[in-house]
Amino acid sequence: MKTIISAEQKGKTCPPRRIPFNEKMTASKLQNAYDEIANQYEKKIWFDQHILGVARLRKKLLSKANGKILDVACGTGLNIPLFPLGSDITAVDLSPNMLEVARANATKHNLNVNLAVMDAEHLEFPDGSFDTVVSTLSTCTFPDPVRALQEMKRVCRPNGLILLLEHGHSNLPWLANFQDRNEYKHFQEHAGCRWNQDPLDLVQSAGIKVLGGKRYILGMFHSIEAKPL
Repeated sequence: MKTIISAEQKGKTCPPRRIPFNEKMTASKLQNAYDEIANQYEKKIWFDQHILGVARLRKKLLSKANGKILDVACGTGLNIPLFPLGSDITAVDLSPNMLEVARANATKHNLNVNLAVMDAEHLEFPDGSFDTVVSTLSTCTFPDPVRALQEMKRVCRPNGLILLLEHGHSNLPWLANFQDRNEYKHFQEHAGCRWNQDPLDLVQSAGIKVLGGKRYILGMFHSIEAKPL
């Protein structure tokens, strides 16, 4: 199921409200959480990837990447084999353990990837370093997603491309209500994931120009193409 989003349509913001302030994620908490689940991460997301069809959405979106590519919050490296052949790929993540799995995945596919431990909210690259900046299923966990998106914008060349695959608040009222009611439980069980944010709204709030996007899978998954303003 998909719904087309026009490039100018404003997203509906639903900021997390049921998460106690003392439990909100910090960079160190996030790093620890993902270090703990690194070896089981791909099993945890198997249903979303292969039954709901997220793997297919990844492949379609990332085929548009080109030139010098940065994969932000790369996790276990699921994106790496999907980039066009011959790409110059840099991949960063806050979790050293997730990066170790990503390194093994890159080796398995005979790919040469520059990997580094790095906070998405403080990318250690000069302005305009990359032709394409990619991030998938990440803004839901960043402590400050707008700050992270602004960093992606900064390191992307002015005429470059920003590709995002994110999940968030459904546009189906019954499902959106379910997400809202279970916001805190989902946050606790999925390493700080805030699943009722609106990715499109976050992108626009970061001053990034949305070229277009689509909603998939009951309106929860957003595939977004954008560029720095």
